Amino acid sequence: MVVLLSRLPATECIKFCHRVVDGLCGREPPRRSEHSTTWSPEEWLQLLDSLSAFYRRAVGSDSSEKEVLGGLADVGSSHAEAVLSVLRARREEIHHALLDRTNSISSATLQDFDWQLKLSLSSDKISSLHTPLLSLSLDVREDAALRSVTMEMNREELNTLISSLEAANKVIL
Repeated sequence: MVVLLSRLPATECIKFCHRVVDGLCGREPPRRSEHSTTWSPEEWLQLLDSLSAFYRRAVGSDSSEKEVLGGLADVGSSHAEAVLSVLRARREEIHHALLDRTNSISSATLQDFDWQLKLSLSSDKISSLHTPLLSLSLDVREDAALRSVTMEMNREELNTLISSLEAANKVIL
């Protein structure tokens, strides 16, 4: 829906894109009232969402200028150049805003981890068990305190943890 930008003159497009990036970075975004004659309310929301997502994707995936221009094929060259010039000028600022947004999910950070693989041969209930167990120890820093979290998992629980971490990684990327 970035194609809706073509309704603005190229000079206004740069200002508008800067305001969208301001909104991404936690400052005042563009106001609907300033552009009420250009776009309908639905178009306005679609444009803001698509342009914000475009900047997030471009910075988050560290896209080259060629890839960015490829994503703007539907927009006229002067408007595509305006979007690209704003991206060039504010890439670092957008990157920091995305990092702050990600870090605000939790203040806890992983400092270190250690793991051990154990083989349980038997238990008090079963004489022959032969089950591999993973003992995972995580050192997590929350605010200024360092705390250790230890867990023991069987193969199925480990596979579930790995799947969850891979899914989280895909969301972040």
